[in-house]
Amino acid sequence: MSQRASFDVLVVGSGASGLAAAVSAERSGARVGLATKGSIQACNSAKAQGGIQASFGDDDSPEQHAADIFKSSHDSADMRLVEILTGDAQNAIHWLEELGVEFTRDSVNGRPSGDRGGYRLARCGGASAKRLLQVGDRTGHAITKALRDAFEAGGGTLFANSPLTAIAPGENGWRATCGEHELDAATVILAAGGRCFRVAEERGELSTNHPNATGEVTRIALDLGAQARDLDELQYHPNGGAWPETMQGYSIPETTRAYGAVLLNADREEFTDSLGPRDVVSQAIFDEVEKGKGVETEDGRPAVYLDTTRIAPDDAEISLPYMLRRYRGAGIDPLAEPLLTYPVLHYQNGGLTIDTDAQTTLEGMYACGEIAGGTHGRNRMMGNSLLECVVFGRRAGRAAAEKASA
Repeated sequence: MSQRASFDVLVVGSGASGLAAAVSAERSGARVGLATKGSIQACNSAKAQGGIQASFGDDDSPEQHAADIFKSSHDSADMRLVEILTGDAQNAIHWLEELGVEFTRDSVNGRPSGDRGGYRLARCGGASAKRLLQVGDRTGHAITKALRDAFEAGGGTLFANSPLTAIAPGENGWRATCGEHELDAATVILAAGGRCFRVAEERGELSTNHPNATGEVTRIALDLGAQARDLDELQYHPNGGAWPETMQGYSIPETTRAYGAVLLNADREEFTDSLGPRDVVSQAIFDEVEKGKGVETEDGRPAVYLDTTRIAPDDAEISLPYMLRRYRGAGIDPLAEPLLTYPVLHYQNGGLTIDTDAQTTLEGMYACGEIAGGTHGRNRMMGNSLLECVVFGRRAGRAAAEKASA
């Protein structure tokens, strides 16, 4: 049944950024509508496994985190956004904990070890310190569930199975067509993710993405005149599952390498720094295969080895339980034999240009999460996407609610 409705803030997308924005906007006093292409559970964020970065380590700081991001971006990230991301990180973690997220803790003889808070921290690719917090290896699932529960416990209105197909300036803000619904809102927050699933299909490649990641909302905003940056730069996840067939496109958590796994060529030789930035590691794998040093899967796909047998069993059981279950269910024990891996299309690094409140170059239109550009520049470190979703989702929600009430 079609519906006409009016809101202070309309959020488009139900991943971590959209949910964080909706919760924050409502808690700022706004009447909130949330429109999503499929069900509220259908998103890339829930598939994120590795973790979320925040500088809780005793040898770490927001400034150090920011420096790592800028270096990994090849000096292309917007430092205004980076400093907000890293400066708000600890607060974002505590907010998630208040919503019910229980991050994995670590201790020695019952006492917290090496950080402020006792978190189990891992060092991810491109990082100069251990700062990756985890909920096992289903961090995105835990975060989106907590955010979804918070949204559903509030007074926001959900429009499921209602993709945004058109939006234009209205009398008092924006008028959006979402599925069969005509929705008016003083402000709009675009949180609809990237386009990597569609691009992978067009290229005949594998992708880690949810099938909803097709990028129409970015195009709609660009057609309205919104500015964007770095849209040409898509990221490959270095460790896509290559075999068995049921694991193809699965993103093997990069925490496998944080806990000791290394990349090996056909001669079982290490050929790159396994904890390098994502684009560097992915390119090293491409180059090794091009040199004839790769291996071939049973269905003829290129691959190299990820030697997961070097991971301590205790670490694997605590931080990689889902990965172990997936592979053991497919007949492979990652602690007994190496995995076959190859880069898979994963993330849209660029996106709509935003300011420090997540507003796009269009007045009253905000963007957060993967659809927004600048925070990662042309290459994203792992563990920063979920952080970006929460930090800038909250900022977008607060700012959109404030503008709507002005």
